[in-house]
Amino acid sequence: METEKTVTGELPKVSRFLTEWFGGYATKHLAKHFHGVRISKETSLPALEGPLVVYGNHASWWDPLIAVFLTREVFTGRTAFAPIDAAALEKYRFFTKLGFFGVDQEGSRRGAVQFLRTAGVILGQPDSVLWLTPQGEFADVRRRPLTFQPGIAHLAARIPGVTFLPLAIEYVFWEERFPETLLKFGDPMTSDEVAASAPDTESRLRLLEARLQDTQDALAEESQARDSGNFEILLAGRSGASAVYDLWRSAAARLRGRKFDPHHGKK
Repeated sequence: METEKTVTGELPKVSRFLTEWFGGYATKHLAKHFHGVRISKETSLPALEGPLVVYGNHASWWDPLIAVFLTREVFTGRTAFAPIDAAALEKYRFFTKLGFFGVDQEGSRRGAVQFLRTAGVILGQPDSVLWLTPQGEFADVRRRPLTFQPGIAHLAARIPGVTFLPLAIEYVFWEERFPETLLKFGDPMTSDEVAASAPDTESRLRLLEARLQDTQDALAEESQARDSGNFEILLAGRSGASAVYDLWRSAAARLRGRKFDPHHGKK
């Protein structure tokens, strides 16, 4: 089995007050712009103990807010961290208080070392969750095969006892004016299981890619079925067609003695 040195770094500082405030903001912002945030009913998460890496496809600008929302609603009690481009972090220093840490994303060795050092310290905390988008760029949900940057595979070799959990995300329009956020978690694997199944960096990378790709494929089938009954609502958002049209629909409903329902299709 390939052996790698352990690297050390500093744990990013997190403001509990700002994290809680931003979690509330993210929830309200998602509710304002989406009809709903839904998770597949086929998702059944076991009790996950110890440090956690949630890695997902990078579909949209909304992904970080989804991570903040899920930390608040699903991974309650964990402290969240995520890498961000170092140049961007210099512009938005506020994010340093929310668990984001800078990484040089120009493909340099320095950037890789930065990431591994900081991630290693984070995953040394049993209540941590590290959010990763290992594709390293925005990618259409239909792109196949998935290709990851190697950092996530190195983490699986360096740090024992870490759970790697794939997350598929899609943003789709169904029957409402506002889009849906669809989520599905795949089967988790510990770093020990990953290392035992795949002895080198390349094979670990292919294994982790396959786990996420399978999860995305399964979510795609549910998305195309367009059946809201296959999903649990984590967050109910906005509905309705437009202010004028909904006013007319509301008046028509009252004239018929009915309760006005702004949804165009199923809830």
